[in-house]
Amino acid sequence: MDVSFLGGPGPQRGVGVVAPFDFALDRELWRWVPDEVSLHLTRTPFVPVEVSLDLARLVSEHETLGDAVRTLNTNTPEVVAYACTSGSFVGGIAGERAMREAMTRAGAVPSVTTSGALLEALGELGVRRAALVTPYTVSVTRSLEKYVAEAGLKVTGCAFMGLTRGIWKVPYRAVADMARQAVCRGDGAEALFIACTNLPTYDVIPQLEAELRMPVLSANQVTVWAALRRLGTWAVGPYQALIDPAARTGLVLPEAAGAVQPEPVLPEPLPEEEQQQEGST
Repeated sequence: MDVSFLGGPGPQRGVGVVAPFDFALDRELWRWVPDEVSLHLTRTPFVPVEVSLDLARLVSEHETLGDAVRTLNTNTPEVVAYACTSGSFVGGIAGERAMREAMTRAGAVPSVTTSGALLEALGELGVRRAALVTPYTVSVTRSLEKYVAEAGLKVTGCAFMGLTRGIWKVPYRAVADMARQAVCRGDGAEALFIACTNLPTYDVIPQLEAELRMPVLSANQVTVWAALRRLGTWAVGPYQALIDPAARTGLVLPEAAGAVQPEPVLPEPLPEEEQQQEGST
């Protein structure tokens, strides 16, 4: 059969992705990517450490990031993304900025991180007050809260799972339950953020937005959205408010609510008995 009429594959634009060694959701990342874009993934070296602040620091060292980005240079990506929430917030705002600078030096292209993309997405939606869901332990969750507060945003409520491994196995039902808890535990949330690139979220986002009537952002969603934004193209996410403007109909958005910008608020410490279990702030 003559297939010459098919020609060759269409031109592809590349996004380089550096993920932690235990990242297990490659397929979920691809669901946000349009046909004309390819993801080129690499992973940081294995270290025998469970999910913790120590692990976050190890997988975000500048030398490690530089080596990872250099492995992607062969594929000539137009932008590189660091797909790890905890690894990109553990050093605070200045640490996140330094990570991007290190990645850009190694790849000579623009770079984004998950936590930086979160702040960018919240700014895009005009959000100043957000509820948080994490699969992390209390110490890692606290670090995320401090990062968000350092950016001048208020955390209205938080729920966490206390996990140190196997995060990619968490079912959507558990994610949705934690999301409801986080929103109910505080007043005035304008959006919800679900942390961790290893936590599945793609299909649960539209459900939660319809139920909670607010934008719902997730780690993988904002990472891909921010990277593709550097290419001047859109992520694919039907019925997701960040990506699909039509999905914002019926949601209570900050502009409509007349939200004001609060001063940075650092979280209060958890009671002792809650510090090693699932809980709230």
